[in-house]
Amino acid sequence: MTPRAKLVALRTIATREILRFSRIWIQTVLPPVMTMALYFIIFGNLIGPRIGQMDGFNYMEFIIPGLIMMAVITNSYANVVSSFYGSKFQRHIEEMIISPTPNYIILIGYVLGGVARGLSVGVAVTLVSMVFHPLNIHSLGVIISMILLTSILFSLAGLINGVYAKSFDDISIIPTFVLTPLTYLGGIFYSISMLPEFWQTLSLGNPILYMVNAFRYGFLGVSDINLAMSYMISIGFIAVLYVFSLYLLRTGHGIRS
Repeated sequence: MTPRAKLVALRTIATREILRFSRIWIQTVLPPVMTMALYFIIFGNLIGPRIGQMDGFNYMEFIIPGLIMMAVITNSYANVVSSFYGSKFQRHIEEMIISPTPNYIILIGYVLGGVARGLSVGVAVTLVSMVFHPLNIHSLGVIISMILLTSILFSLAGLINGVYAKSFDDISIIPTFVLTPLTYLGGIFYSISMLPEFWQTLSLGNPILYMVNAFRYGFLGVSDINLAMSYMISIGFIAVLYVFSLYLLRTGHGIRS
């Protein structure tokens, strides 16, 4: 394919993925925003004053970055896993695989759709958070780069789940039993410095902890994790998942029947 043809293919896939969730924004964007608003009310306004300060900030201010990141993670993942499995179910992904379109173009197109939904929900949740507390920004570059890396990473993870899923039930197993526990234990609601030493060490095996803390650093300037380590972990996971996703598309594992 010529570079122009590749660009047209990428734009077509990405546009389809973006229109897929934006046309039904009441089902894809609004529910997570409402859920996060409830977190702000319950944990920030009602429980927060009883907890007091966390790392020198009031509790509402502390949890806002984590809740934004949680919304980005879940929606980036959900968009790609549901879309890719839907393509498998309707059998039109096979036509894309055997077409002249390079596999990396297909992969990037799906990832762009997941990133777009993750960022859309993230921006919406951020706007809602400003109703409850003024927004502080310590480093805009860290905020933007980390939210992009995180949405890319979980979009890739969603595609891998979509490849292996054999039924609509399978696309909810990983989010329910893996993604949700890792997210809630990723330092969204607490600083790991509060944990006993054993649990602090165990928490370091959770990749979401690094992303949440780096994102929080962008807002508040504090982090339980070294910022450089957070970037290394995020980029490393993206590289591994990207290569593995390309391998799955190339071999047709779970796609071709």
